[in-house]
Amino acid sequence: MTTTETRTDRRTRHTSGTRHRRAALWFLLPFAVPFVAFYVLPVVYAFAQSLQRISRGGGSYGKATSVWAGLFQYDRALHDPDFVASLVRVAWFSLIQIPVMLLVALVLALLLDTQTARLRRFHRLAIFVPYAIPGVIAALMWAYLYDPRLSPLTQAMSTIGLDPDFLSPSHILWSIANVVTWTYAGYNMVVMYAALQAIPTELYEAAAVDGAGELRIALQIKVPLIKPALVLTAVFSIIGTLQLFTEPQVLRTITTSITSTYTPNMAAFNAASANDYSYAAALSLILAAVSFVFSFGLLRRTTRGEQA
Repeated sequence: MTTTETRTDRRTRHTSGTRHRRAALWFLLPFAVPFVAFYVLPVVYAFAQSLQRISRGGGSYGKATSVWAGLFQYDRALHDPDFVASLVRVAWFSLIQIPVMLLVALVLALLLDTQTARLRRFHRLAIFVPYAIPGVIAALMWAYLYDPRLSPLTQAMSTIGLDPDFLSPSHILWSIANVVTWTYAGYNMVVMYAALQAIPTELYEAAAVDGAGELRIALQIKVPLIKPALVLTAVFSIIGTLQLFTEPQVLRTITTSITSTYTPNMAAFNAASANDYSYAAALSLILAAVSFVFSFGLLRRTTRGEQA
């Protein structure tokens, strides 16, 4: 009797587990199908494309055919001084722009979360609005403010003895950083502010009873508790910054300081525009690999710190 009951229980648990797995699969399908169709398959196709090169039979004007090239395109990319320079440029850009942007977003979120803050909804919306503006429109607006022939900003600064050249080779990278910070600081602020709203108010009350002021509460309670949100915004910022394209592409129309290979994304776009699809695929995959390494490295480092 006991053996029969045990077998029945096992059969019931197995049936229940199978049913739950099937239900889980059905719930995953709405995400899995588009993910595979629009992300995994294009990556696989790009990788296959990057292993080829164009060969022309009968001279330079012969029929173009794709032939196996192995890692030729990757070797070509890593020995391309323009592409390597674009990677270094964007890495240098990220090291400075991302911390500044996240610091601005954090300060704004903390200010909105203070007890003395007024008109929180209005200020939250006002800070978030730049993110809602399409990137091309934002870049065009800042291009107008940067252009010394049209900008009232540069004209006003010239009247007080300043003659800024925001579009010069030595300033253009930081002019782009200003546009990116202006656009995305509000989005990151909203993420951090939402995390701050989830913190129990009892912690603030207990800290206030112990004599802690707003600054001490912010630095010792709020910031440590929203660390996951800070890591999330940092990862998103790394991925987005390494894919920098819209802002320099728009500003390129009014300055010669930006070349067609100024960023890795622009280099890939330029190669694709020249019908060099295999090389463009290799550039894109190298950029994806760099994004993965930096993002995974940050997540691994922060996770290891929490486990320790």
